[in-house]
Amino acid sequence: MNVPVDLKYTKSHEWVRAEADGTITVGITEHAQDLLGDLVFIELPAVGKVLAAGQETVVVESVKAAADVYAPVAGTVTAVNPAVADAPESVNTDSYTAWLFRMKPDQPGDLDTLLDAAAYAASAE
Repeated sequence: MNVPVDLKYTKSHEWVRAEADGTITVGITEHAQDLLGDLVFIELPAVGKVLAAGQETVVVESVKAAADVYAPVAGTVTAVNPAVADAPESVNTDSYTAWLFRMKPDQPGDLDTLLDAAAYAASAE
């Protein structure tokens, strides 16, 4: 299982990358896309949407099932990646470059509550 060490993770299989401008980029892990199978549809949130930590934020549908992607921390959506909505299979190809949305956390320290690569890998086994 590919779990990049420079990212943070949630138990619900989201990856999180802190950006230099104080925002975070969010996507689903390789493990999550493996479980889902071939993605066929992605519904992204609206830019400006205010999210609570753990709130359902994105819907991904595959040939097997539909699943929710959750906000890793509380904050506001600052950008979405329309390329993944246009080509959902890009998440299957490389889930760590095919990000879903960016957000500005309400409390940057909340990122410290997320899992590191080793903890996520252990929880996903």
